[in-house]
Amino acid sequence: MISFKQIFITIISVLFFLFVLFISNITNDIPLEELKKEFKNKNSKFIEFDGAFVHYVDEGEGIPIVLLHGTGASLHTWDLWAERLKDKFRVIRITLPGFGLSGPRSDKKYKIKDYVILLESFVSQIGIEKFHLAGNSLGGSVAWLYTSFYEKRVIKLILINSSGFKFDDIPFVIRIAKNKYLNFFIKKTSPKFLIKKSLKEVFYDDNLVSNSIIERYYKLNLRKGNRQAFIDRAQINYTDQTSRLTKIKSPTLILWGQNDEWINVKFAQKFKTMIKGSKVFIMNKTGHIPMEERPFESLKIVEDFLVE
Repeated sequence: MISFKQIFITIISVLFFLFVLFISNITNDIPLEELKKEFKNKNSKFIEFDGAFVHYVDEGEGIPIVLLHGTGASLHTWDLWAERLKDKFRVIRITLPGFGLSGPRSDKKYKIKDYVILLESFVSQIGIEKFHLAGNSLGGSVAWLYTSFYEKRVIKLILINSSGFKFDDIPFVIRIAKNKYLNFFIKKTSPKFLIKKSLKEVFYDDNLVSNSIIERYYKLNLRKGNRQAFIDRAQINYTDQTSRLTKIKSPTLILWGQNDEWINVKFAQKFKTMIKGSKVFIMNKTGHIPMEERPFESLKIVEDFLVE
């Protein structure tokens, strides 16, 4: 039976998006080649396999560290980390299918297990056997589930505001994407103020949400197929795979922003309880993406962990 709260939320959502449609024009996709001119790194590479087209950046020398971003982001979320890490490590940043320049999968496989399979294919393709693995949010889920299956590959695991446990407070934009009557608007419109709203949710300090950051998220969202991929991912029902956390033996750092509005900091302790011997570090006055909001402070914590 539908509750009054659900009806009220739906009505408000409809009114909000009718307003969005009224004040904004239908937004066209931006061609990939045009986006490449602005967002391709000098070390960017592209690889196609298993129904996926993947943009990645591979730079530096030493022990490899693979970095996985979260929902709505891209490999650019690690820019400042990579600039420093590449002096000591071989840094490999991947834009997961469904986001950024990688764009959608032709087979629409967006379950966490699908990303795990893709990651294993990717590291095999580029020829790395052992590596450190770090993931934020969605990338965190991929990272810990991957580690639970491929323990011998992962030297150290770093989870940053990771998803994985079921939570009730779904971010507004994902709630709309889940609604089959409203997600049409996400596919056809992409108002900048909605991108800005989401970014202000994931940053603790709104003043750090610069125009350049908004432009990056906004434009990469308009890569052909990304908006539909976002909807396709939102339709996937949650599958609880957290029992596999107990299988992880790799040294693990759980890093979290105290003020995360998307995934509450209480989940840091849940991960710690499930992953034997793991360490937790909570950053005050920090939101959902510490590597963008407080890049140097968060990286120092990670570097200290990597050299232990």
